[in-house]
Amino acid sequence: MNPIALLAVLFLALWAPTSQAQKTLTLGHGSAEESPRHLTAVRFAQQVASLSKGTLKITIFPSAKAGDDAEMVTALREGRLDISANSTGPLSAVVPQYSAFGLPYLFHSLIGAWNVLEGPVGKELARLSADQGLIVLSYWDNGFRQMTNSKRPLFGPAELKGLKIRTPSDPMTVDFLQALGAQPVSIKFSKLHEALKSGEVDGQENPLSNIYTGKLYEVQKYLTFTSHMYTMTPFVISKITWDKLDDRERGVLRAATLEATHYHRELMLKEDERQVFKLKTTGIIMNYTDSAAFLPAAELVKEKWSHGEIGDFVKKVIAAAKQQ
Repeated sequence: MNPIALLAVLFLALWAPTSQAQKTLTLGHGSAEESPRHLTAVRFAQQVASLSKGTLKITIFPSAKAGDDAEMVTALREGRLDISANSTGPLSAVVPQYSAFGLPYLFHSLIGAWNVLEGPVGKELARLSADQGLIVLSYWDNGFRQMTNSKRPLFGPAELKGLKIRTPSDPMTVDFLQALGAQPVSIKFSKLHEALKSGEVDGQENPLSNIYTGKLYEVQKYLTFTSHMYTMTPFVISKITWDKLDDRERGVLRAATLEATHYHRELMLKEDERQVFKLKTTGIIMNYTDSAAFLPAAELVKEKWSHGEIGDFVKKVIAAAKQQ
């Protein structure tokens, strides 16, 4: 039996349910129901129900039904939403240090990112989040980001120059695209398909899972594998909610999170391979590019952020990533 399963069995054996009424917690996220984010949220909810013997229930609101990511962050801090599998862009508006993990070409593998997130800088980020009313349960993944557009294959910055590229509300992404010569335009993901269809923007950048489940291939002709940025999915609970839970309920959530995170990482290690296979069937034209062409722009961004408001934290993240 693996350590995650053993922990769950031991916790279940120690859990002594009372006659208290069932307590329901809400969980919101912005991804489609076939995405790894949603599948993991479902897994988490199942684990919570099992470990608590039904005294805790998780109700999931996928596909931004609880609001977009920024709205959910506000709802968490105000106690109107209990849990969210969110994004670094909206969270960086509250805890700027989240942006550091989106430095271009910082990580070269998911495992390297996990090691850093589980180390001192990940723990520091959790402390900073708690100060802003957000308790980090875990750091899930949103994968490495790739670029699509409707105009031409991308082989380097020259092909990006002048293209209007959608970005999330993330200053790091904006800085990188500007350094590459593109014109970044911030648009909510829920509005992205229509923006691409209407020509409001020429392209976008997202993990393959989002490109496929968001059906962006319907309104984009070219997909370029750039893997220019790692993005995580912070899995957080409102401190207002957390403070209302007793020790046993917190233990259930911690144990369920541990198992769900293990499940999520197994999914993510195979996710790009699955999505490439699916995207090939759509007819989108794919090409690979040499990351070396993008590195000068990446270095400009790293230099800027290393001397900015969160420069000390950025330097810690860069140092930790170099050790992987």
